Amino acid sequence: MKKRIIFGVLVIIAVNVAGGLYYVFQYSKIHHRDAATEQAIVIPATQLVNDFQANEKRANLKYLNKVVQISGTVLKQGKDQAKNTTLTIKSGDPFANIFCTLKSKNKLTGKDSVIVVKGICSGFLSDVILNDAVVMNKGVRHL
Repeated sequence: MKKRIIFGVLVIIAVNVAGGLYYVFQYSKIHHRDAATEQAIVIPATQLVNDFQANEKRANLKYLNKVVQISGTVLKQGKDQAKNTTLTIKSGDPFANIFCTLKSKNKLTGKDSVIVVKGICSGFLSDVILNDAVVMNKGVRHL
């Protein structure tokens, strides 16, 4: 009976240590980035989508987990399940756009306005995904 209790306590300690190591070496590096202050790859929205459509593997090597600054026209604005502001930026292809989740709550000027957004590229599904994005140009009212 004592061996089972000691084994159980050791398992709990090992899981906690593993969780702590994961947080220190993985999670904190990824989730404490500020796209606004990092050096960015500057590219038009249309070119970013074209790069992913032409060769996704090469585009992943070039853009994945890097800060990208895009310029383009707002297709639509919305909210995700966590109530974060989201933007869809036109790419010229009706089936592939750029989907941005903004880091702060912004009220934007509206549909069809030209905007500059800087965010961390998370890959390509049917849209290119930018997370922790920040709107860089004027014409945005902060709430």
